[in-house]
Amino acid sequence: MNKDNKSAFRKFIYKEKTVGYVFALPFIIGFLGFTLIPIISSLYYSFTDYNLIKKESWIGLSNYGRLFQDERFWMSLKVTMKYVLISVPSKLCFALLVAIVLIRKSKLTGFYRSLFYVPSLIGGSIAVALVWKELFSRNGLINQMIGIVDIKPISWFGDQKMAIIPLILMTVWQFGSSMIIFAAGLKEIPTTYYEAAKIDGANRLKSFLHITIPVLSPVILYNLIMQTISAFMSFTQAFVITKGGPNDATNFYALYMYDNAFKYYDMGYASAMSWVMLIIMSVITLVIFKTSKSWVFSEAGN
Repeated sequence: MNKDNKSAFRKFIYKEKTVGYVFALPFIIGFLGFTLIPIISSLYYSFTDYNLIKKESWIGLSNYGRLFQDERFWMSLKVTMKYVLISVPSKLCFALLVAIVLIRKSKLTGFYRSLFYVPSLIGGSIAVALVWKELFSRNGLINQMIGIVDIKPISWFGDQKMAIIPLILMTVWQFGSSMIIFAAGLKEIPTTYYEAAKIDGANRLKSFLHITIPVLSPVILYNLIMQTISAFMSFTQAFVITKGGPNDATNFYALYMYDNAFKYYDMGYASAMSWVMLIIMSVITLVIFKTSKSWVFSEAGN
């Protein structure tokens, strides 16, 4: 290759790189402005006394020390863990059940999938949360329905033990995204597995337990991790419907963190809470990954 060709080649490569950077620029700006810089700022503010008005002052680990002495912090963590442990398995089980039904051949299968996916698109909105609040109100539709069978109206949002139930049901109702992923995974299971099991005399329950669940386990792992992370970050339901009440019975971690930042103007403390939550979620995710070796099926390793 002569010098002219080398020069032309270098110009071409330089031009290609420039075009690539230009197209990637919106993402780079968004990542720096809305992700990386806020993360670094949050870490810095977690070591300061900052109230959004006066200039921050360095206080070291004091914010983290306060967390261990804050009863409301432990209460919010307890409520969130309870919410996650109940809502995530319930949501995944319901999504898998619906996915199994919808993979059957039907002219309306596409319509039903779209219909069931809609709650996942609008389920976290303020409007839907307000509708949910009305459904479970003292004179709402739910109490009217249970009144038909002579059950006294339940004070869903006035009882500490009952208040979290509507929030869990609302989360389970948003099963569409998990359902679509489960449906895609179910379609990938070879029918020959079920045919062989049928020849061996296995019924549907045994086929489900010994074929569907093991082969679908990688998809279950993915949905489990994604839904667990999403559940830990739940905020809208409690903020709109219960405001964390009654008596902090629905004061989710994200809601308490929000209150500290924008209600009490204690941004340094809220930043410390966010990093503690990151650590908690990372540990739980790591535990799920480590334990998955004993229950996730892999063709390469089996």
